[in-house]
Amino acid sequence: MSMSEQRDNAKYVIVSPVRDEEQYIVKTLESVVRQTIQPTEWIIVDDGSRDRTGQIADEYAKQYPWIYVLHKLDRGRRVPGSGVMEAFYSGYKSLKSQDWEFIVKLDGDVGLAPDYFEKCFDHFAKDPRLGIGGGRMYRIKNDRLELEDHPVFHVRGPIKLYKAACWSAIGGLVKAPGWDTADELKANMLGWRTCSFPEIEVIHYRPTGAAQGAWKDGIKNGRADYIIGYHPLFMTAKCLKRLFQSPYIIDAIAHAYGFITGYWKRIPQVEDRALIRYIRGQQIRRLFFMESIWK
Repeated sequence: MSMSEQRDNAKYVIVSPVRDEEQYIVKTLESVVRQTIQPTEWIIVDDGSRDRTGQIADEYAKQYPWIYVLHKLDRGRRVPGSGVMEAFYSGYKSLKSQDWEFIVKLDGDVGLAPDYFEKCFDHFAKDPRLGIGGGRMYRIKNDRLELEDHPVFHVRGPIKLYKAACWSAIGGLVKAPGWDTADELKANMLGWRTCSFPEIEVIHYRPTGAAQGAWKDGIKNGRADYIIGYHPLFMTAKCLKRLFQSPYIIDAIAHAYGFITGYWKRIPQVEDRALIRYIRGQQIRRLFFMESIWK
């Protein structure tokens, strides 16, 4: 089968945990239903929304037989990381399709070009060892698109595509903050490649951390780094760098606080010592300007 045939015949499913996305979800829904290669199945998990998110999703499910909506009770608050994973796995367990080649975790506040998945599958067809991929996320600022920067090996949590074999190898996702970095690091440890595709733009309508605010978002990210086993020296360097990035000072302090209090509170880390050794080894290499996945 040629690469173009592999791309055009790709079978993929989407799981979308969403909560209070009334302002954006129509843009995401329209992005998917207009794709040149449509999914086999799309499970939208309405995670206790207090607005019309669930109703809007239901309206689309009536029009498109491959869209299914699950409605969960309101837990009373957003729970970043673990709450998202709880909702994701509710959808994952409800999938009827068993022969999918790719699974996508897609949030309800993004905008995709009509050929988004077609272009992504082109990359997977060209590289058999590519296990996790996705576009680059941009936010709209002053009527212009601004890149939400991150390492090349990292694919942002709202738009992740997993090849079935890689998904099986990494054992799915960690049900805790840091899941969207632990998956890629384990994939790399096992010999897979992970990559965001620079020429594929995704619009992120809700800026990262906007739902919680800079302080809470920084604590969440620092705690996530603790949970997946970041090296303290690497974390120190990361926080020092963030002192000079917007939002200045507060983000660095919040990151450090989230990381250090993980030790104080004896919060469990990922139960994979080989993964933690791999992560810390790669981070030490980066600190000494050696080849690593943190290029």
